[in-house]
Amino acid sequence: MTDRSARPQLFLAGLFGAMAVACAAYAAHGLGPVKGERAVELWRTGSQVQMVHAALLVGLVALQARMEAGRGLLAAAGWLVALGSLLFPGAVYLLGWFGPSALGAVAPIGGLSLILGWLCVAAAALRAR
Repeated sequence: MTDRSARPQLFLAGLFGAMAVACAAYAAHGLGPVKGERAVELWRTGSQVQMVHAALLVGLVALQARMEAGRGLLAAAGWLVALGSLLFPGAVYLLGWFGPSALGAVAPIGGLSLILGWLCVAAAALRAR
């Protein structure tokens, strides 16, 4: 790994992947009787989004090590995806557990962060040789 941001991004990818699996498992095996079917749906959605983006983070780390041109954009994409992978699914999990609250306002910030991360990936592709 040549980029200083790659190691913490890989660490976060592992944490987010583990969290996604744990939340999906709880949604499948225990959340319904405690919080209801709507909470189960929300947690499934949150875990799917979180897992996809944990996998993206792993891919971004690998690409940062291989690409010269566009490496900065990939590092920026990694940090945006990491932020979005915390805020968006986190807000969805909280909505499922506690119901609507002011914390739900962070979901759009997380979603925007994920979108910007993907756009950085697209921009890095345009810069690649």
